[in-house]
Amino acid sequence: MTILSVDIETYSDQDLKKVGVYRYAEDPSFRVLLFGYALDQGPVKVVDLACGEKLPDEILEALWDPAVTKTAYNANFERTCLEAHFGQDLPPEQWECTAVLASSLGLPLSLEQVAKVLKLPQQKSAAGTALIKYFSCPCRATKANGGRTRNLPIHDMVRWAEFSAYCRQDVEVERAIRQRLWEGSAPDHDLWCLDQAINDRGVQVDTRLMDAAIKIDQAHQEKLLNEARALTGLENPNSVSQLKNWLFTVKAANIESLNKDALAELAKDSDDEVRRLGELRQEMAKTSVKKYEAMKRSVCKDERVRALFQFNGANRTGRWAGRLVQVQNLPGTKLPDLDLARELVMAGQTELIDLLYGSIPDTLSQLIRTAFIPAPGYRFIVADFSAIEARIIAWLAREDWRLEVFRTHGKIYEASAAKMFKIPIDEVTKPQRQKGKIAELALGYGGSVGALTAMGALKMGLEESELRPLVDVWRRENSRITALWWEVEHAAFRALAVGSVQCCSGLIRMYYRQDSLRITLPSGRNLVYREPREGSGKFGGPCITYMGLDQTTKQWRRLDTYGPKLVENIVQGIARDCLAEAMLRVNAAHYRIVMHVHDELVLEVLEGRGSLNEVCQIMSQELPWAQGLPLGAAGFESHYYKKD
Repeated sequence: MTILSVDIETYSDQDLKKVGVYRYAEDPSFRVLLFGYALDQGPVKVVDLACGEKLPDEILEALWDPAVTKTAYNANFERTCLEAHFGQDLPPEQWECTAVLASSLGLPLSLEQVAKVLKLPQQKSAAGTALIKYFSCPCRATKANGGRTRNLPIHDMVRWAEFSAYCRQDVEVERAIRQRLWEGSAPDHDLWCLDQAINDRGVQVDTRLMDAAIKIDQAHQEKLLNEARALTGLENPNSVSQLKNWLFTVKAANIESLNKDALAELAKDSDDEVRRLGELRQEMAKTSVKKYEAMKRSVCKDERVRALFQFNGANRTGRWAGRLVQVQNLPGTKLPDLDLARELVMAGQTELIDLLYGSIPDTLSQLIRTAFIPAPGYRFIVADFSAIEARIIAWLAREDWRLEVFRTHGKIYEASAAKMFKIPIDEVTKPQRQKGKIAELALGYGGSVGALTAMGALKMGLEESELRPLVDVWRRENSRITALWWEVEHAAFRALAVGSVQCCSGLIRMYYRQDSLRITLPSGRNLVYREPREGSGKFGGPCITYMGLDQTTKQWRRLDTYGPKLVENIVQGIARDCLAEAMLRVNAAHYRIVMHVHDELVLEVLEGRGSLNEVCQIMSQELPWAQGLPLGAAGFESHYYKKD
């Protein structure tokens, strides 16, 4: 097999991080500047397209030769940009992504970070960021640069030579990473190709709703700001320091924080002006249109948004990560009449929106989902797995009473409450169901009183004195799940200590290989924890530590884990594999996937074709590697996306 390693440097007036590669590459200003490549282990060469050089014929032929595998780090960028450059499709089936290979082995998504973690002799050049900013991005017009808005090679040939060397080095680094990590096959290649097709296809945006929502929000924010100015006499009522000073000097109120809780407390013993100020600040703080603005930045000429999904973006489980609009965390849709709300927004009827729904920002926020629409002549079929994580953990633990629930009526909250309160399921009251629900949501992965509190148990009406008994009774009635937490932890310690394969629940295997703890899921896919060690947990007990990417700081550092957290990763990894299998099957049945959100598929289906029932049947089919796992799916059809 011939390997063509590729790295390119490009220019566009658009900001790649804000608009995504598809909008970036379709811009009229887009250009490919440098094309770095290497065939197999041959020398790395850079073709200077910006200065008129041409790609060699053998490389042009290789780009479209299905017998040649093209590789790049984050291959979606190279493939999409080269398609725009040549005006010709480059099938993802002929490409492999080294970033996917790295993330599947527990490494970061960044080329620079991976090279550092692997301590490669080849490292990404530290000068790259400045060079990219100079040649790949617009520049500010000044007298010194003659008023130009873009730097060309002729403006600094020394830097241009450095830029070419930087491109050459990136090819070296990508190839070195691939050689170090390659284990004989591309991970999930068929699924990655489908992911590329979904990102290529994108999803249509209702630009009328998007533009109207942004316009209404701007007007509403200005109205609130003017009222706050009139109330306080301040030029900038959004300034924390100015507001604190106003409260202290005018209202004799000394307040350290201006968050929601602090203002609410202050308003209890304050006059109407302070109370209204708190309301205005809360209303102004609501970020109802950021996702509309993200849509507007990234929407392509055909009114579709692309590049919404990062394959294997959550490398501890293999789940996708959201990009650009972040569809993985869209607000819910609880408005009583979405059709009417959408019409009022598009008509700019702010007074009616305020009258009928009470809050303009909240209304706009709830309508974000509905800005995703099918193409003309199509409809959405939206289907998701029912309680997928609860089903998987019951299946792994062989918690038989729960499996029976999922094989029959599926009412796990009611059934859990019935078990906990030792009553027939048809006698479960609404408050008891609520307790069953919050216990199910909070306690499955070792959660205790703190997890119940964080999930909002006290706000939902539970007394603090009820929380510990709720934990105890849930664990008692789910003793096999509780036992699974510690079985998994014990197996992980054993795998590190003796190096041999350890089995859990007859479905999971753990072993130590190449300085990594590997957990083989029923699908055959591995979860990988790099450089695992036995350490001490925050409560003093033993735990497993490993090197990973801190999701808060984005730094590569030592993290810790223990039984219940490992079980959570395993369950979510299996849920990802269930969704992946469903995606492949649904695609094979000729349904067009445009989005997938957690355990849900959004399909763009021609009117009069396909059916929700067929999609749910496909998703509910037993998986060859998960016999006995009772899958179920449900959904709806609509002409805009929403939360059912």
